[in-house]
Amino acid sequence: MNIAIIGSGVFGIGNAISLASNKDNKVIVWTESDESLKKIEDSRDNYEALNGIKIPRSIKFTTSYEEALKDANLVLLMTSAKFIDSVTKAMKPYINDKMVFVIGSKGIEQNTCRFLHEVFKDNIRTRNLGILSGPSFAIDIAHNEPVALACATNNINVCNKVKRAYKGTNIKIRRSKDLVGTELAGSIKNVIAIAAGILEGLGYKESTRAFLITESLHDIKELTYKLGGNKKSILSYAGVGDLLLTATSTKSRNYSYGILLANNKKKSDEFLNNNTVEGYYTLKSIYSLIKKKKVKMPLIDLIYKIVVNGDDPNLLIDFLLKKD
Repeated sequence: MNIAIIGSGVFGIGNAISLASNKDNKVIVWTESDESLKKIEDSRDNYEALNGIKIPRSIKFTTSYEEALKDANLVLLMTSAKFIDSVTKAMKPYINDKMVFVIGSKGIEQNTCRFLHEVFKDNIRTRNLGILSGPSFAIDIAHNEPVALACATNNINVCNKVKRAYKGTNIKIRRSKDLVGTELAGSIKNVIAIAAGILEGLGYKESTRAFLITESLHDIKELTYKLGGNKKSILSYAGVGDLLLTATSTKSRNYSYGILLANNKKKSDEFLNNNTVEGYYTLKSIYSLIKKKKVKMPLIDLIYKIVVNGDDPNLLIDFLLKKD
């Protein structure tokens, strides 16, 4: 299978390494600049961002959409969520009806509050579209750790193609039909991870973070339903699975950002400027979305006040202990 990965961040490269281990696959990765291309090529034998892993020579890198998409059967979009609109517009001249597209990016478009599958469909008309989401750090995928992902799609052929692509790897794929619920869960968990990091930064222990995670599940479930998704998606790999992973580990940039935010605003701002913290941008999108849809989510309101407006992080504890 010819696989094009659009995006050369750690998640894109981590998946490229996994997919390249299937000898039936030919993998090409699109990267955004000549500078980025040179940096990757120079560090193939010791890719520091993924703990010094070797990037196989069989994986090709390019800055050309035309070259990346020329023979692709499966296209995985792994860019930051904010670039999905511009990337899909740039891809459009080079696609064909037989291609299968899967979005691995997580987030909600900030200005429009559109889900990423909606952004994609506004630019590219296709029935061959899916969402890939679940508890997975790029470094674990690259190092062949057992990982489970949900593939949300209305077309079973999309999921079957994804399963064939990952055949022989340690990645298990399970189909979902709920694009909205899968995308929402995969996006909002980054916001909850920031709040969980804040609790750790304040010195609270695992029990308190579990308290927060449990409370958030109720809100996510109700918001999913009100946006047209399936409440049961909260129990999927993309739901509670991804939330537990992201909101409990310092491998998560969102969680790490929350820890810094609780202790040192200057350092947290520096971290935000130097790292992709999807939860920060998703928080703004989710906040706008719930106001637009007139959905009450006090936890999101509070996280917004702390992260964006600079309110006291200790208000999180007051919120958790508030009597029903």
